[in-house]
Amino acid sequence: MDSLHILVEQGKVLYLGISDSPAWVVAAANTYAKQAHKTPFSVYQGQLNVMKRDMEQEIVPMARHFGMAICPWDVAGGGRFKTKKIMEEKKKAGEGVRSTFGTEQTNDEVQISEALEKVAQEHGGVSITAIAIAYVMQKTQYVVPLIGGRKVEHLMDNIKALSIHLTDQQIGYLESVVPSHVPFPVALIGNDPHETGMSMLMASTAQVAWQRNGKPIGHE
Repeated sequence: MDSLHILVEQGKVLYLGISDSPAWVVAAANTYAKQAHKTPFSVYQGQLNVMKRDMEQEIVPMARHFGMAICPWDVAGGGRFKTKKIMEEKKKAGEGVRSTFGTEQTNDEVQISEALEKVAQEHGGVSITAIAIAYVMQKTQYVVPLIGGRKVEHLMDNIKALSIHLTDQQIGYLESVVPSHVPFPVALIGNDPHETGMSMLMASTAQVAWQRNGKPIGHE
């Protein structure tokens, strides 16, 4: 953190970001930086999509605590979230999924794609990629997805995600298709004790003024 701060002082770097690191590492680094009057990390980059939501357990709360933005990668499943129609067209053309993780969809990816397509139809038939991006942007505050594409229409689909607001029911439906394992102690405490029943236990030991999390930009 000392070395990175020097780069900021020299004007070579404006802000510091960190990628794919445990929450405790980032928390330790930022705590030291703040105590030593150095530049802390202001953005975290990591894997997050509707099927892989591990970041929700430790990374997202850590980022919220330090006021960090999140730049998720693999938002569209590395191009593996495809409708059945698109997959059939690719097979006819002798193609598979353009991905470094193989050319065939897994069973979970097929189910997620079908769920994304269902929600896409509820939003006027937009692409499932737009729904996947919109989902990630509604997970917490200050989310800036890393997106890509090979064609102009891919870029246009990405832009459509900015105007899509998913309902709580739609988000719940998407997350129910491939449930995410919640480890201890998050499973016990949760993001809000009132929702997990922990409020009564905590109230018996101390008075707690629990502040609810802020909403994503554009969803106030």
